[in-house]
Amino acid sequence: MDLKEYGKIFILFVVVVLLQVMVINNINIGVWGITPLFYTLFVLSLPFETPKWALLVMSFFIGFVVDIFCDTPGLNSGATVAMAFARPWVLGLISPRDGYENGTRPYLMHMGFVWYIYYSSLLVLIHHTVYFILDVFSFAHFFKTISQIILTTLLTEILVVFSQYIAFRK
Repeated sequence: MDLKEYGKIFILFVVVVLLQVMVINNINIGVWGITPLFYTLFVLSLPFETPKWALLVMSFFIGFVVDIFCDTPGLNSGATVAMAFARPWVLGLISPRDGYENGTRPYLMHMGFVWYIYYSSLLVLIHHTVYFILDVFSFAHFFKTISQIILTTLLTEILVVFSQYIAFRK
């Protein structure tokens, strides 16, 4: 990756964190206060050839920054690192027959709608599962936790796909 690529990653980092902290965190839907965790778009949008160590470091850093602003010590960083850890496995699971081309990014417009839905849904579901299990850390409210995972995943997925049509056009 060149300097221009790192600049794009940094701009995406800043935009996603600002949107999450200043806009989306002020949205509470339903009785349980379902809030989409849109910052996961950052990990979803990193290039295919991002080294695993860099993926984990950047994921921890964005989770840590969101944790600082949201006063949730460790929740976002732990869930985001778990998501980044699972990303190579998910990419291998849904890879095209010829593999991924160098220089392409996992965007909806590059890879297609069905591929992107599988990719983003699996990773967002992993992130949200870890996030809510760490948040509750018990089985006392099992069905409430499952409901929060499903509803937040659906809402986040809608925002992520919508953002692909707005920001990441060809």
